[in-house]
Amino acid sequence: QVQLVESGGGLVQAGGSLRLSCAPSGLYAMGWFRQAPGKEREFVAALSRSGGTTFYADSVKGRFTISRDNAKNTVNLQMNSLKPEDTAVYYCAAHYSGSYYTTSSYNNWGQGTQVTVSS
Repeated sequence: QVQLVESGGGLVQAGGSLRLSCAPSGLYAMGWFRQAPGKEREFVAALSRSGGTTFYADSVKGRFTISRDNAKNTVNLQMNSLKPEDTAVYYCAAHYSGSYYTTSSYNNWGQGTQVTVSS
């Protein structure tokens, strides 16, 4: 498996923005998940293989946008209007089979990037 690498995490104030990238994305459907301390890893967003269909968790809908940059072979997560509750380690993953919303449907994970939103 190709190692996925996330970048773009950091510290931002509430209301601010960050853009995460994951490379390489190849021709896979891709997803973003996050995991806060003491909590289970949860779905954030996913993008179909063609890039024509997107999926979002209710908690981020309208604030986050997932997209694919074919020229750079990356999948990006634009995060706007960030809230303290968005603080977590964010992981990208390649979708293998099944629901886009569950971790078991993904078979290749990045190492994660920390996003911290201060109030």
